Amino acid sequence: MERLVSVLTFLSAIGVGLIGGLFFAFSTFIMAAFGRVAPAIGMTAMRSINVAILNPLFFTVFFGTAVCCLILGIAAIVGWQTAGAGYLLIGSLSYLLGVIAVTMMFNVPLNDTLAASDPESMDSVGFWRRYLSVWTLWNHVRTVACIVAMASFIRALH
Repeated sequence: MERLVSVLTFLSAIGVGLIGGLFFAFSTFIMAAFGRVAPAIGMTAMRSINVAILNPLFFTVFFGTAVCCLILGIAAIVGWQTAGAGYLLIGSLSYLLGVIAVTMMFNVPLNDTLAASDPESMDSVGFWRRYLSVWTLWNHVRTVACIVAMASFIRALH
């Protein structure tokens, strides 16, 4: 069991690092770049990303990491007395709540609204400004959650 936990911790650290890097890019320059172009262009580009990201490789890393975190969270609770259990629980909860839950509760609904919007409408400018602000705020939360999770998993391995 200890070997399985070590392997899942290692894989989770890699997974949250990959996802965190993606979120970091959106938080630090991608959304800012979209905000610098005409709303119709930014909206169209973001809509294209939202379609392209729905692919097997992304899903494997995004949800595969969630499965690893779920198992690690359970292992941490069951083996609470073992070294690193607290770090495993913190890392798991950070990813499951700060990434998966935030994505499903906030970013995905915003993306669904964006997909249904008309980039050429008169309302698009105001909508796009609100979207950029709110979506990016929740993306910052996801980025920080990945940093916390990755640091926790790395610490749990030592």
